[in-house]
Amino acid sequence: MHVFVTGATGWIGSATVDELLAAGHTVTGLARTPDAAQTLTAKGATALPGHLDDLDSLRTGASTADAVVHLANKHDWANPAETNRTERTAVQTLAEALTGTGRPLVLAAGLSGLVQGRPATEADASPAVGPDSPRGGSENLALEYVDKGVRVVSARFAPSVHGIGDHGFIAQAVSAARKHGVSAYIGDGTASWAAVHRFDAARLIRLGLEHAPAGTRLHAVAEQAVTTRAIAEAIGRTLGVPVKSVAPDDAMEHFGFVGRFFGMDMSASSAHTRDLLAWSPSGPTLIEDIKAGAYGTAE
Repeated sequence: MHVFVTGATGWIGSATVDELLAAGHTVTGLARTPDAAQTLTAKGATALPGHLDDLDSLRTGASTADAVVHLANKHDWANPAETNRTERTAVQTLAEALTGTGRPLVLAAGLSGLVQGRPATEADASPAVGPDSPRGGSENLALEYVDKGVRVVSARFAPSVHGIGDHGFIAQAVSAARKHGVSAYIGDGTASWAAVHRFDAARLIRLGLEHAPAGTRLHAVAEQAVTTRAIAEAIGRTLGVPVKSVAPDDAMEHFGFVGRFFGMDMSASSAHTRDLLAWSPSGPTLIEDIKAGAYGTAE
């Protein structure tokens, strides 16, 4: 297949492009900068200049491809309303371009806020509906296009998609530990996060693109629940700093924007995903990556 990928040089997207090329697919990646374009062409992919607000480029990429993988997101924590607006508009633009074709659209989604008190499953519908909801309600918006002839597949990523070079939530927790000389968790540290290695996530995207039926929700989850206390303890051991609890009211001051999430339970199952696609994660665990130095934290 010829696959159009947004976020093609991002953390998950770059691994996905490698996975798709290795499997024999051809790839066109949305390239926001000349450096991004050069990175893509060096891999053997084609670069399409553009960005998420460039709707003409999105339409061109989607309409000239056999499949679309949408991974780009502004992640502007200072202006979530703009991030949500852009995400919703981009998803709608891509889906409209694919309407009536039967072609696949795999889009990134999250696990936060799906359920409370238990691990989320693929059967749990997202409560985010409408433009003012997280990610602009893009998962539910995209799924409306199943009845319009688009093979929509939602790939829900664990809050930690980890590996060497990760600059996400765990990297921010490590940065906070270095800054304060203390590796912290919030409250009693029993809040749990799902986790997956970056390369396992990329393989799941490819499998979903190739095989998942329309309307499928996939969970890119290798570990169902890693407690935030265990994460903090691993960071503390490898940095050689003490570990302590911080009160929820002090979380933002200690962690920065990550404090909004580090006390949340974001555990999830991937049992249905594994059965459907014969997906078997094989990468290191989150704690193993921390100990091995993926975040500059080697013991």
